[in-house]
Amino acid sequence: MLSASDRVVLLQHDGLKSLTGKTGLAMLRHRPGPIVAVVDPSQAGGSLRAITGIEREVPVVGSLEEALPFGPEVAVIGLAPSGGRLPDPLRRDALVALQRGLNLASGLHTRLADDGELRAACWDDRWIWDLRREPEQLQVAQARASALLCHRLLTVGTDMAVGKMSACLELLKAARARSLPCQFVGTGQAGILIEGGGVALDAVRVDYAAGAVEAAVIEAAECLPAHGLVLVEGQGSLCHPGSSATLPLLRGAQPTALLLVHRADQSTIERLPAIPLPPLSELVALTEGLARLARPADAPSPRVCAVALNTARLDATAARSAVEALSQDLALPCTDPVRWGGAPLLEAVLQSEAN
Repeated sequence: MLSASDRVVLLQHDGLKSLTGKTGLAMLRHRPGPIVAVVDPSQAGGSLRAITGIEREVPVVGSLEEALPFGPEVAVIGLAPSGGRLPDPLRRDALVALQRGLNLASGLHTRLADDGELRAACWDDRWIWDLRREPEQLQVAQARASALLCHRLLTVGTDMAVGKMSACLELLKAARARSLPCQFVGTGQAGILIEGGGVALDAVRVDYAAGAVEAAVIEAAECLPAHGLVLVEGQGSLCHPGSSATLPLLRGAQPTALLLVHRADQSTIERLPAIPLPPLSELVALTEGLARLARPADAPSPRVCAVALNTARLDATAARSAVEALSQDLALPCTDPVRWGGAPLLEAVLQSEAN
């Protein structure tokens, strides 16, 4: 429901300098459409660049009322608060946004359209978009995406929140720069809000998860020629004990190539340090083995064609060294696409498809 041209105001209360604001921060980094203001009372009047390091000029204001002169059309909840419940200051600004005739978009598990006060405040010709809803008319996956002629890349990560979405979006940017027909399938709230479509995988019942991915990939591929590319945002990790997302993505997308995403110098699950990560070479082999299953006999087996390395915690010199070392260790192309662009990874994907 969110179009690329919609003028967005981010409701980012106390989230510009916190991981709870990761949805809004991702939109600030990657959304190509206009973001006219950010509401964060704790940072009001500050420079977005100085606060976040994001190279984008957007005013930071203290309330929704202060954002109105910038002409927003859609208020987007940029937080992912614990438990999915809106903090009172943010809820008040969401209510004001609806009362003033704005649309409202949210990726929270809590459905704002089910809130009587918010629903009553929404104008008749406006909308509340709770994107974390299970799609209608779900089917069990049947490997139908394997019949698509276009290329399909799935990002797979060594952990949660290592940059799978960012890697996809940098590849999308690189594809657009070279006029390669390309579509992005978002599978989490930030990716869907940034590009305007996809499937919220964690809102789908497990038996239908692969089918929901399958349907989204097929829909994305409808407008693509045979040499086009569908980029499927990965979720979770095979290495994480709390994640079950990778298998339905593999089954539903039927990828023709895989991109491994890893954080430099990480050796354990970030929030569960007692759980070690396997050697990356072993993880590559395991992922490729799983990807070979549940495919038609004549469908080629996807390979990990490159590595996107998240070097955000390293300086430039250390980042270069980490990229070179990992590339040599795995004998695969490697770069940090956020730091240096996605063109080398896109080239690796296209080369793998040509072989």
